[in-house]
Amino acid sequence: MNQHIDTEAVKTYFLDLQHRIVSALEAFDGKAFMVDPWHRPPTDPLCGHGRSCVIEEGNFFERGGVNFSHVQGDTLPRAIVDQRPALKGCGFEAMGVSLVLHPRNPYCPTVHMNVRLFVATGGATPVYWFGGGMDLTPVYGNENDVHHFHATCRDALEPFGDDLYPSFKTWCDDYFYLPHRNEARGVGGIFFDDFNEFGFQADFAMTRNVGNAFLDAYLPVITVRQHMPYGERERDFQQFRRGRYVEFNLLIDRGTLFGLQSRGRTESILMSMPPVAKWRYDWRPEANSEEARLTEYFLPRRDWLAGKPASAAPTQSRSELDPGNPGLSHAAAPGHSTAALPS
Repeated sequence: MNQHIDTEAVKTYFLDLQHRIVSALEAFDGKAFMVDPWHRPPTDPLCGHGRSCVIEEGNFFERGGVNFSHVQGDTLPRAIVDQRPALKGCGFEAMGVSLVLHPRNPYCPTVHMNVRLFVATGGATPVYWFGGGMDLTPVYGNENDVHHFHATCRDALEPFGDDLYPSFKTWCDDYFYLPHRNEARGVGGIFFDDFNEFGFQADFAMTRNVGNAFLDAYLPVITVRQHMPYGERERDFQQFRRGRYVEFNLLIDRGTLFGLQSRGRTESILMSMPPVAKWRYDWRPEANSEEARLTEYFLPRRDWLAGKPASAAPTQSRSELDPGNPGLSHAAAPGHSTAALPS
């Protein structure tokens, strides 16, 4: 049965979502985002327009961006055709909002969120699917933060079925994974793609719930963590972990591959890169350190909501706020061998 694919309604929502998120982040940081509108003419193989909103060297965010794009092309990129051979020869229309935020404070996690619509055109009937999700990438893990983030994701999906959060969480765990490191990128969240299960209007409503949940999922976490003291050791470990973020985005991420293969706007595509990242040869954290706890406890997949109350806002312990906490002391930078990085 044919159904109307209301791309204008989706576009209006995406633009409003970008505006609301940028306004909230500007209020939090105190520095305005740079706004960079762009346009590609109809003669371009990938025509369309968008608006990139970027912050660099903010008061809180070291680098981040909230992008909107709406593009059309006559030929599907190879990454899509490989997944859906039946669509070979079709054109496409794609639009979405994508963001990545890299806080300066290592105790505040990096976050990614994306909501998007893809329509394959030129066939007997248009084929659409929604995609999106959000995921959290801490440097120093905190269970309250992770629980709050996952609970907010679950609550956003619950009106559409109790099975969606477990399914989308598993999808997220599977997707944000570095096989060459045998390691997750972060503590997950939710992820969905190629989604057209309920019909256009209900699929769109679910996607709106995900987009609208982002600020509720993330702002409470960074509000609580923003003033936690840190030193050289924490910053160095943050940059070491950012190296994993770069590896995932450039080697594995389908969105990055799609954008580059379709000759998208490189500046917008690579907006997700952290400002500084480091690699150390065969570095291992000291046993029982907070750095070791990230990979041993937080990165392995687990049910973060099992046995937890219905909701729990992020909180800080006294030791986390105390500049004298030995867990916040400076120490040697990561290097070759198990460097002494005390917990």
